[in-house]
Amino acid sequence: MKTFLRPIAIGIALAGMAGLKAHDLADGEATHGPAPAEGIASRPARLPLRVADAAAERLKLFGRFGPKVRASTNATHWIVESDGMPDHRMMVGITAWQQQVPLPQPYTGDNAWRIPRFPVPAAQPLSAKDHFFRGAIALAVNGVPIFNPIKNDGRTDTFLAGELDEFGGHCGRADDYHYHIAPTHLQERVGPGQPIAVALDGYWIYGFTEPDGAPAGALDAFNGHSTPGLGYHYHATRNYPYLNGGFHGEVVEREGQVDPQPRAEPVRPALPPWRGARITGFERPQSNHFHLEVTTPARTHHLHYHLNTNQTVTFEWSDGSGQSPPETYPLASGNRRGPGRDPAGRPRRRREP
Repeated sequence: MKTFLRPIAIGIALAGMAGLKAHDLADGEATHGPAPAEGIASRPARLPLRVADAAAERLKLFGRFGPKVRASTNATHWIVESDGMPDHRMMVGITAWQQQVPLPQPYTGDNAWRIPRFPVPAAQPLSAKDHFFRGAIALAVNGVPIFNPIKNDGRTDTFLAGELDEFGGHCGRADDYHYHIAPTHLQERVGPGQPIAVALDGYWIYGFTEPDGAPAGALDAFNGHSTPGLGYHYHATRNYPYLNGGFHGEVVEREGQVDPQPRAEPVRPALPPWRGARITGFERPQSNHFHLEVTTPARTHHLHYHLNTNQTVTFEWSDGSGQSPPETYPLASGNRRGPGRDPAGRPRRRREP
């Protein structure tokens, strides 16, 4: 996890395809990389130019958020690396908070996002109303995952419950920031008519309108439809399901989530919801320092936390009555002893607010 706050450098490649090279988001140069993973079906040796052009355009979308977001293609997949941290402020506006905060995530290397380049319609499409309550269902073009709008209890709409910030995101059990509704604010960054995210089945997610600005028209139960210019694609909507309401394309569901997908591991114990708290401020004064302002009827609380060079993170709370002792947790996964852990290697639990 030493690469959280450094530009991500990876080999960019479109492997196993003659005459078609990948596009490096940093400098536009094309390079060659490893062959597709064993067991992945191969594609024709040469693709139509329009497919290559489409791949280049999609990579440029992720490139708008570089160097923190890096994307490449191989013969079958988009490969996207990021730390999962957007460049907008986070958490402000949340009124139902479970004391989770944004921390960079290691969505790199073997833990990168891999999304099918050539989606295949599913014989039995699966709805997000009764599937996929864990993990991501899509990836925004800024490298931030998007989860089912319904939380993991299978019934609560996170947007209506006040659990999301002004950009439609919050943090999960692993202090991993993610959206739960379509990140339509990204339309300004990528330009009108461009997709703002891609579902994990490989179909792209557009904003409220078609690329030419026309209304999206009739959508199916998954917020998708087919048009002559784009084929099948999803759209954002202002009401549930907000983005892809399931998968028109083939995916594998395992233990309630799309499989495979990157892992995010908790570094702290689970904490209870803080009743009556509202997040009113978020700052990132330095690349590895963060400040969260939490307002309750009684007083305003301040959480300062920072990433340390020894792969730990330290939290410090303060309010008008004083400051609590700092708590430090190792960022590395696994059962290990260290600051913030008990003798058995378990994280120590902070008192309830």
